[in-house]
Amino acid sequence: MRVLGVDPGLTRCGLGAVEGRPGAPLSLVAVGVVRTGADDELGSRLVRIEAGIEEWLDDVRPEAVAVERVFSQHNVRTVMGTAQAAGIAMLCAARRGLPVALHTPSEVKAAITGSGRADKKQVGAMVTRLLRLAEMPRPADAADALALAICHVWRGGAQHRLAEALAKATPKGPRR
Repeated sequence: MRVLGVDPGLTRCGLGAVEGRPGAPLSLVAVGVVRTGADDELGSRLVRIEAGIEEWLDDVRPEAVAVERVFSQHNVRTVMGTAQAAGIAMLCAARRGLPVALHTPSEVKAAITGSGRADKKQVGAMVTRLLRLAEMPRPADAADALALAICHVWRGGAQHRLAEALAKATPKGPRR
């Protein structure tokens, strides 16, 4: 399964793609960020993020997209920008008919490090180890995007197959 992970943000939107399956070694497909200027107008920033994500979707051709679930922070302005960037990522994937999964930061940390309270350095170190990279991906947004993709390969694929099996097993049509 090939998954594109998106760590949403207005200034730096992390993107990372991995390929693999649960129980087998993972491989890096691509990693990077889409950047926008902090002083640029919001609409043009969102257009730039959309164009960047669309380009990544064209190049990487993922089977699924994993986006970090936006959680409440004390800084409402920051969470709004993060939510807007996450919405753009979900829109781009949905437009192509790709399944989108949302994973919380603690879920990703737990999947990657074994602890939902791991810091960014621990997550980056484990991403580096799991993908057998020579050095930690930079900036941290890029490493976080890879962590999202890895989490989805390990957890999301099984959840998707379970949902499909349940849908097939549920009788269709009117109940009597």
